[in-house]
Amino acid sequence: MPKLPLDFYQNHDTLTLAQLLLGCELVHESADEGTTAGIIVETEAYLIDDPACHAYRRQTPRNSAMFGPAGTLYVYQIYNHYNCINIVAGPEGVGEAVLIRALEPTEGLELMGIRRNEAFKTGFARYRNNTIDPTTADGERNLANGPGKLTIALGISRSEHNFSSLTTGAISIRGPVLHDFDMVTTTRIGLTHGADLPYRFYVKGNSYISKK
Repeated sequence: MPKLPLDFYQNHDTLTLAQLLLGCELVHESADEGTTAGIIVETEAYLIDDPACHAYRRQTPRNSAMFGPAGTLYVYQIYNHYNCINIVAGPEGVGEAVLIRALEPTEGLELMGIRRNEAFKTGFARYRNNTIDPTTADGERNLANGPGKLTIALGISRSEHNFSSLTTGAISIRGPVLHDFDMVTTTRIGLTHGADLPYRFYVKGNSYISKK
């Protein structure tokens, strides 16, 4: 399956892109470790007039990747530890993006498990005794069913992948690979501002989403 072309990101507004990314496959081809991938099953859109958007007030060093061209990666850190991956959308200079919230793992599950278990050792104390076994159904479901989990599983970091291009970099999106599904439109998770906006989308009935 080839990478999605640049015009796929350029030709759709942010809300439409958030929906079209469902069923596509996020891929990280690491020259050192190998390939890991998963089907995108949950997204959230963030628009410039949205008070929950990082670019809502102004451009800063932290959010500057959001103001790049469509198809750029915006990777930011939460809780000073976990990364989240976003696909920049809309015209360059505007500041909009789509957060990838959950993946259904498709390739490199063993490597995903290794990365998740290594992260447990250095993460918050309450997580350090947890382990993931990707050979079990529960373990597989929990590999990438959250924005912080999936970046660990796919080896995505702010230092290496922020500002990178989905068409020329090691991270790309292929697809769509999942067809004929129903989509749920609902509100986003864990917000204090813009919590009532219906900007979250997920594959109905999929067991890999972060939260119904």
